[in-house]
Amino acid sequence: MFQATRRRLALWYAAVTAVLLLLFATGFYVYVRSTLIERIDDTLSHVVEVVERSLVLEPDASLNSTSRFYQVNLEASFRSNSEVVEDDHIDLEWFSPTGKLLWSTLSEASDLPIHLNAKGETVHLAHDRLARQVTASVQIGRQVLGYLRVSHPWFEVTKPTQRLIVDLIVGAILIIGLVAAVGWFLSRLAMEPIRESYQRLKQFTADASHELRNPIALIQTNVQVALADPQADPQEQRQQLEVIERLTRRLGRLVDDLLFLARQDSSIAQSQFQPCPLDALLIEVVEEQQAIARAKDITLTLDFDEPTSNAIIPGEDPFTFPGDYDQIVRLFTNLVSNGIQYTPPGGKVCLSLQSLSRSSTAYLQVQVRDDGIGIPGDDHDLGVLHLFLEEQRGVSGTEPEALVELI
Repeated sequence: MFQATRRRLALWYAAVTAVLLLLFATGFYVYVRSTLIERIDDTLSHVVEVVERSLVLEPDASLNSTSRFYQVNLEASFRSNSEVVEDDHIDLEWFSPTGKLLWSTLSEASDLPIHLNAKGETVHLAHDRLARQVTASVQIGRQVLGYLRVSHPWFEVTKPTQRLIVDLIVGAILIIGLVAAVGWFLSRLAMEPIRESYQRLKQFTADASHELRNPIALIQTNVQVALADPQADPQEQRQQLEVIERLTRRLGRLVDDLLFLARQDSSIAQSQFQPCPLDALLIEVVEEQQAIARAKDITLTLDFDEPTSNAIIPGEDPFTFPGDYDQIVRLFTNLVSNGIQYTPPGGKVCLSLQSLSRSSTAYLQVQVRDDGIGIPGDDHDLGVLHLFLEEQRGVSGTEPEALVELI
């Protein structure tokens, strides 16, 4: 699922980049092409101006010598210009005032009609050749001396633009490939928080299922036991009903604490510490689990060892320590429930509670022993859990830590 989403993200990165590159390449191509055409048109217009200034005029011999009409001396006017324009791949055509072609540098005369256009236009020449042309009329006063048409081969535009297209395609492919690789890397970074959230959601679902399944099973077992023996002792039935009532309250708290599990998985949960009488807490847990233990023919017991003298603080309950009561109940409920689950019928699950001291530090030790399959040797250290909780009380001016040790 995550790999498919990652691939889609990378493809989206590449697709968006491809579209943006296509728009950029198109705009850049149009800009370069229009710039080349503009430069050619400027060159043609400049050639027209140069040729006009270099024309050699003489009186028209066919008219009266006193006439003010002139004609162009073709040999004197275009002999020098032909070499210049040939170097620049520019062709010249000179037409008479009547539109007759009088002089041309083209190898084959074009049959294109005269179309005055000072800004340049693209036309078809012989053999399907394209050219850019500027046509201007040359006149003195009101007398039209003729028409000058200047042509520039179109390949001067197509050659660099075709090269530009190839360069843009190659560059776009390389950039899209690079973006795809970077997108694949960035999509992995983008998917990491989603993957972690999904894992937390799975863990939250598993925790919620486990937390809800145990009290529901306890309620069901106690109800079944009560229904199976309608002639049971009223005191025993009352005790079972009290256990069921306590379990229903706890089930309600579990439902309310689903938010706590979510916060716990996201490391933002805050525990609420209060004095926790561990002996009373273990009695409740044993009473709740007793029905399931009896149904499986398992003996469930709880023993309290006398606290040592140096572990007793005057005026304090030796089995009370600061902690989150509801979470401690869940902890021991899960431990005892697992012990009952993996103990074969006829076995025993024994709990013991001791108040001891170690290096001037008061601590409580809870042992849960059963006849189950046990913990593998490699994971034996996982069977010992230490919960260090700060205790707001002093002994001989010191503030020792209270330690609950689960073995």
